Amino acid sequence: MDCTPPRQQDRLSVKLNLGCGRHRRSDCLNVDIQPALGPDLIVDLNKYPYPLRGNRFEHIYALDVVEHLDRVERFMEEAYRLLVPNGLLEITTPHFSSANSYADPTHRQHLGFYSFDYFTPNSPYSFYSSARFEIIERKLVFNSSLPDRLAERLANRYPVAYEKRIAWLWPAWFLLFQLRAVKDADKAVGGDP
Repeated sequence: MDCTPPRQQDRLSVKLNLGCGRHRRSDCLNVDIQPALGPDLIVDLNKYPYPLRGNRFEHIYALDVVEHLDRVERFMEEAYRLLVPNGLLEITTPHFSSANSYADPTHRQHLGFYSFDYFTPNSPYSFYSSARFEIIERKLVFNSSLPDRLAERLANRYPVAYEKRIAWLWPAWFLLFQLRAVKDADKAVGGDP
């Protein structure tokens, strides 16, 4: 696994910024595959496990990352391993109706409003993964014009109808998710990968 040691000041960070790109956060351990971007740790997020101790992070940012990965379910399992009980995973990704979802040739996934339901405890499809999250927030985000703001309100109020009937006529820009790791504190064991 290609990785470099984290900088000394980031060793005790309880926040993780996965796939940081040019958007480094001063309060996080910043991780990316591109050395030229100056991450604290160089990691290919398609290779598991990541070289980080489990049950360590209170907050993980994955902003515009999951759409680039080979297997979303494997990423979710790894994020789950890294989070402390009740830790937060924040994800942004282009909505499948957005031109941004298809314009970037490195995008492998095209996700929708309900894509992360597969990782909730009561999902009929939870057998795909052992990672369990509670959805704290999910939101379809549109551009900032007045008509788009109105569409955003309606789409978030009626997401099934929006994705089924309207998304291709009035595309959303991106999705925002905040997910809480559902794990028993007594059974959460840290350790190296």
